Amino acid sequence: MTPEKPPTAHPAPPYVPGHGLLAGRTAVVTAAAGTGIGGATARRLLEEGADVLLSDAHARRLKEYGAALAAEFGAGRVAAQPCDVTDEAQVTALFEHAERLHGRLDVVVNNAGLGGSADLVAMTDDQWTAVLDVTLNGTFRCTRAALRRMRAAGRGGVVVNNASVVGWRAQRGQAHYAAAKAGVMALTRCAAVEAAAYGVRVNAVSPSLAVHPHLAKVTGEELLTELTGREAFGRSAEPWEVANVIVFLASDYASYMTGETVPVSSQRA
Repeated sequence: MTPEKPPTAHPAPPYVPGHGLLAGRTAVVTAAAGTGIGGATARRLLEEGADVLLSDAHARRLKEYGAALAAEFGAGRVAAQPCDVTDEAQVTALFEHAERLHGRLDVVVNNAGLGGSADLVAMTDDQWTAVLDVTLNGTFRCTRAALRRMRAAGRGGVVVNNASVVGWRAQRGQAHYAAAKAGVMALTRCAAVEAAAYGVRVNAVSPSLAVHPHLAKVTGEELLTELTGREAFGRSAEPWEVANVIVFLASDYASYMTGETVPVSSQRA
């Protein structure tokens, strides 16, 4: 049997300009202080016309990125507030601040997650708990806070959670992360059923591999090469390519979608 050839690397397509899909709306994005999916999503939301409140547990990087976006899009459209999603008081303060800023809450993107690698037999309780508390419990806390406010306001709204293909597909050393991301998918489905009566949609994206400088720094080159080799396009996604799908789910183009997890992946296996 002839071995399968590695995929040919295709360059990323041109950056897609904004089309005002979210004009007049407000958004909160967690884990949005860097060059990854959260930061790309904040930028895309601004390009589509939304006013955005960024949050992250890393206060210095959040301040720097928030200032950069404010200089580009206008200080009145960008705000930043540190938030550790494992702390209920900080989550409450974040959403209260969002309502004070704009008087409404239209879109929430739950991007906060924590990774790591350890075989299950060597994994400690602390490693397991840390990943679950940020990735699953943090998404739960922020979804709960968002739905309480959207339900009370009676204007509808959208929540988009960041899951992962690892929630469907096994990967060695990722039992804690896979369990957390599978939990995010289940949480999304259940929350969507409850929120539908109030006109609120809850969906998720499920990226495979979106490489950015921080991920490259904490992930071995050998593993990144292996993961990239699984992608049919022979490259990882650009973070903004994932953000594009998040924007779609947040927009009226996805008005009849709720409880869905949309893969953003070209994985072959």
